[in-house]
Amino acid sequence: MTNKPIVISCGEPAGIGPEIAVAAWAALRDEMPLLWIGDPAHLPYETPYELLRDVRETPQPGKLGVLAHKVGKPATPGVPDAANAQTVIDAIAHGVDCVTTGHARAICTAPIHKAALIDGANFAYPGHTEYLAALAGVDRVVMMLACDALRVVPTTIHIPLSEVPAQLTASLLTNTLLITHAALRRDFGIAAPRIAVAGLNPHAGEDGKMGREEIEMITPVLTALRNEGMNLSGPLSADTLFHAGARQHYDAAVCMYHDQALIPIKTLDFSGGVNVTLGLPFIRTSPDHGTAFDIAGQGVADATSMIAALRMARTMADARGV
Repeated sequence: MTNKPIVISCGEPAGIGPEIAVAAWAALRDEMPLLWIGDPAHLPYETPYELLRDVRETPQPGKLGVLAHKVGKPATPGVPDAANAQTVIDAIAHGVDCVTTGHARAICTAPIHKAALIDGANFAYPGHTEYLAALAGVDRVVMMLACDALRVVPTTIHIPLSEVPAQLTASLLTNTLLITHAALRRDFGIAAPRIAVAGLNPHAGEDGKMGREEIEMITPVLTALRNEGMNLSGPLSADTLFHAGARQHYDAAVCMYHDQALIPIKTLDFSGGVNVTLGLPFIRTSPDHGTAFDIAGQGVADATSMIAALRMARTMADARGV
């Protein structure tokens, strides 16, 4: 087992991020080295931790290693405070630096609260993913949601459904498929990925009778990429794409919009889904849920998704050989 850790950025300290990070560390500390980045005052009471000066240091057995970003502002569970915004942002950047310098294997990010980051630090990005892309200096990344039963990629993400047809271009779909294909090979060790592609319309347009996007845009993109050697099926009707038998025939499904991708995976494994950012030069995973202010600090938060995210980060790091 490598001594290089996976680093966990603190996320919103008033949410469940700190407590699920500690719970995940307690569950996994014998499996892999982990370090937490943030203000140690935001960790749950009586967390056994050791302050480290550098990511290359090793904490004492039985203690969570912490790379501290102190602001001296207490966190009230369920009540985000803009005063902690810069600490949250700096923890992400520090974690990325640990990975890009080769001293950590991957970064796993706890959920953030974007409004607090905007109010407290003029955060200029729509979310984690865009900030990570900026730190990495890449123009385009792709969001994958993954669990043991399914991997899905939405081509368009957080936009109104009414805007999807206009935003869904041949260039965007091509780029999404290329990044997904490359990531399945590099990060998941699949030598010849099989990718299923959903149609936009019901019944994948039914030969143009319920929409022409499949005929005029999606099919030509798939044909061009098949000619380059990619194994693509589709466009397929989304209503028959996710049952158990269908899932045996592909390694990932690329969907056209947010809910088309996320409803099936959250139905199959609501607690164990992992958010993975594809297209970065480093590995980033995250639990597939938000800050859960309503239960923060009550000791009832489920760390299943955080544990799955850390294990997936380790698997991806193994595949990359980092």
